[in-house]
Amino acid sequence: MGGGCFWCTEAVFLELRGVIGVVSGYAGGAKPNPTYEQVCSGRTGHAEVVQVEFDPTILSYHDLLTVFLTVHDPTTLNRQGADVGTQYRSVILFHDPAQKATAHAVIAEVQATGIWRGKLVTEVAPLTQFFPAEEYHRDYFRRHPEQAYCRMVIEPKVAKFRAHFVERLRDPPGSGPDRRPG
Repeated sequence: MGGGCFWCTEAVFLELRGVIGVVSGYAGGAKPNPTYEQVCSGRTGHAEVVQVEFDPTILSYHDLLTVFLTVHDPTTLNRQGADVGTQYRSVILFHDPAQKATAHAVIAEVQATGIWRGKLVTEVAPLTQFFPAEEYHRDYFRRHPEQAYCRMVIEPKVAKFRAHFVERLRDPPGSGPDRRPG
């Protein structure tokens, strides 16, 4: 899934009960093994995305997508806030026809709630290949909470997630069956 900057999306999903792991990366374009700089140029066709591994006995794909479409703005084409370009598009990359159908259903459900004023423009496309981002991008928010971007952009998105989905927050370590991402 891509919802703008992958640091924001990763930070939210790492706090979601049922998520086993999150890897930031690039997908949706044609260039093999792109670098961050190449993707940021907007010329690779790739979006900044996260690959999410989750336990479906704790978190359904439907609920995962509902959180995703609620914590970023899926109504802005090729942008999230000040981040502009196709690399920041809202996109759901599916693995199979069932995920595709679920993605379209959740988009329609979220649109119908009226939480977003505009029309949802989230792209739904098959995942052809995922390229993990460079190591320094991983777990960025937790490792760099003092940085201005983290405080001004990521922290408010995480706070929004916590406020809207308090019942879906991870249990504190050791208090439940949830596994922590490694």
